[in-house]
Amino acid sequence: MQHHNTPNTQNSNALCFFFHPMSRARSVRWMLEECQATYEAVLLDYGTSMKGPAYLALNPMGKVPALQHGETVITETAAVLAYLADLFPECQLAPAPGSAERGSYYRWLFFVAGPVEAITTAQAEGWLAQQTLQQAQTAGYGRMEDVIRTLQLAVQGKTYVCGAHFSAADIYLSTYLAWACQHGQLPKLPEFERYYQPLMARPAALRAQQIDDSLAGVQP
Repeated sequence: MQHHNTPNTQNSNALCFFFHPMSRARSVRWMLEECQATYEAVLLDYGTSMKGPAYLALNPMGKVPALQHGETVITETAAVLAYLADLFPECQLAPAPGSAERGSYYRWLFFVAGPVEAITTAQAEGWLAQQTLQQAQTAGYGRMEDVIRTLQLAVQGKTYVCGAHFSAADIYLSTYLAWACQHGQLPKLPEFERYYQPLMARPAALRAQQIDDSLAGVQP
């Protein structure tokens, strides 16, 4: 891994990781470390370089994480994780295509990216305070109690969310559960903590955390 503030585009097959240490990019950093990938890390600041023309040309949303691999740009955390799992098949971070576990893998990647992300944001902003039954039926995330129950059932008594093997879905789900529980956006349920705590003690997770934590205190 190399760290830069601007990308080096000389190698067309290089992996270039755009991040901020206090963002969803932490999940991608963990994934890169699990893959033992060689990558360039480009640190972007909120409101300045993240919204600058060079980065907006790659990601018009002006948000992180993003991954550039040659001519390909991947945004959205779940998409980046899935792309890396396929790019490094020897690491076995995605179940076999067509397997029952692969279906579960897609399910939980997109459940976190969709209902979980949306409803925790809505709750943090106070949008759920006066939620009506009709609004819950209309919203893709439904009701908070349904999302929490679904997450409980997903991880209850399990080491990994998709069968017997660790996958990119575990990275995404465990990092989001840990963050949401820490910040009060999800309750600190025993099922959640028993699931995510051992995963976040994996060597690659600790390496990624150390890198990002060392940068977090000095970045706007």
